[in-house]
Amino acid sequence: MPIFNRIFLIVLDSVGIGEAPDAADFNDIGADTLGHIAEYRNGLHMPHMGKLGLSNIKEINGIEKTSKPKAHYTKMQEASNGKDTMTGHWEMMGLYIDTPFRTFEQFPEELIKTIEHKTGRKVIGNKPASGTEIIKELGPQHMETGNLIVYTSADSVLQIAAHEEIIPVKELYEICEICRELTLDEKYMIGRVIARPFIGEPGRFERTANRHDYALKPFGYTVMNSLEDGGYDVVALGKISDIYDGEGVTESIRTEDNEDGIKKFIQSMDKSFHGLNFLNLVDFDAKYGHRRNPDGYAEALEQFDQFLPEVLDKLQEDDLLIITADHGNDPTHHGTDHTREYVPLLVYHQGIDVGKELPLRETFADVGATIADNFKVKRPQYGKSFLSDIK
Repeated sequence: MPIFNRIFLIVLDSVGIGEAPDAADFNDIGADTLGHIAEYRNGLHMPHMGKLGLSNIKEINGIEKTSKPKAHYTKMQEASNGKDTMTGHWEMMGLYIDTPFRTFEQFPEELIKTIEHKTGRKVIGNKPASGTEIIKELGPQHMETGNLIVYTSADSVLQIAAHEEIIPVKELYEICEICRELTLDEKYMIGRVIARPFIGEPGRFERTANRHDYALKPFGYTVMNSLEDGGYDVVALGKISDIYDGEGVTESIRTEDNEDGIKKFIQSMDKSFHGLNFLNLVDFDAKYGHRRNPDGYAEALEQFDQFLPEVLDKLQEDDLLIITADHGNDPTHHGTDHTREYVPLLVYHQGIDVGKELPLRETFADVGATIADNFKVKRPQYGKSFLSDIK
């Protein structure tokens, strides 16, 4: 029998906790997402994360270090060669990514011409851009011509924006499916193709909740596959299902933003299931990290903290809660890229009297190994379980 009947895993997308030992290899010396946000704001107000032991991992301005943490705590170092969302999540479920996904300042002309030929629509944009800024810039032209707004970011993504009244969502999805097939070629190695629908008039455009990610399938068998094959539930909230292209997912729940995500997560805690409930909160990364907005990032962190008591109250005696991140994205750092950082790891259940510091985790895959160990399913090739340390 499993020690824990249900495991809840929350990924605070991009919430790093200080530069990793190999940060120099990624041009990220000095990066510290949580630390720099706290310094910028002259303190973060996150009392509930503080009580779990967040500042016991590394002291953060405004968050009191506690002598009696409620959770076990440590930090994790990424082993894979990358610092993007897919690499971090895939490693968490037991994979090691040696070849990083490719990023582009501009997609090759050959690819753009093929997209135009296959879709019957011209492409405009083809540059790195903020999603809100590029629809402001090119939205009017798109509405006049029906051309596709193609852009990228610091992530390994090809994004296509289209007004829902000019290109219906169904057609946009079909276009993205075409582009996904085209970019499976090794010479592109693009992690995700993303549909970015929007509505409104020039000067008042607004992106809708009909975003859809088309990711590569994981390169190997993950812990989520093991759980599904073992007859356990894998409930995926937010963009989790997209990140794994549905592999190992038994139920997918879409979310609109962080607030909607945590509310749906809390609602899902009332359901009877056996297995993993896996949530990604993407706003930290997409809305605030890449846009270098430490104020917005801080407010989102504090908002999450306000919901935490309700999460803890809903946990049952045989539930386990794991809170971590997938990479860093220091909003005070140069550029708009992710940052190579340690990520926090907080592990909580009702049986903990006083939390303790766990050994430093040398790979995110330790999370997956622990989940597999608990449910007695096939263990991943990578990762070391910390189940015996938290019972």
